[in-house]
Amino acid sequence: LAPNSKKRKWLVKYLPNDELFPPFQDFEVVHKYLKTYSNNMQARLRKRGQKGHWNYTHTIRKPKVQGQVIEVKRQLSHKTYLNMLPLKDENHYPIYKKRRCFIHCNQYYQLDIYCKPCHKRCEGLILLETYSILEGQELLDRLPKFLDIEAEVTGNAEYSMFNLSLVEDWDKSNNFCQ
Repeated sequence: LAPNSKKRKWLVKYLPNDELFPPFQDFEVVHKYLKTYSNNMQARLRKRGQKGHWNYTHTIRKPKVQGQVIEVKRQLSHKTYLNMLPLKDENHYPIYKKRRCFIHCNQYYQLDIYCKPCHKRCEGLILLETYSILEGQELLDRLPKFLDIEAEVTGNAEYSMFNLSLVEDWDKSNNFCQ
């Protein structure tokens, strides 16, 4: 990644046929949010794998420092992952996704296809993500033409995984993160 690249995210209308994609890898991904001692901090476990082989990650997302969110990730053993599961936050559903990774026009993409069981707000949800230094039309011109992109949702709180996983309805929740 280029040092000044930014994460970008788009809402995709539907999943096209596999034949339309360049070569890709699909992974199963499960995210579980953990309890934290501070409301402005997020912690989660990630289980990612394919064909029965898994890796595990613990991510802590800290408050903004000089306008930037700090994320600290560390690899976990299977045993440590299992030991941390009881710390899960009951205010959040687990998030289940199929993650499709591919390269298009020399750009790496992740297509997250949300799977059941999930909150109704996640049913049929498909999000495309990439990191890029490109802006505006130059970036839009490089997006995969075989995907029907509805809108850019970068920075939109309604498409953050933290908010998507909330058990409560957003209008009734004190946990919705802006």
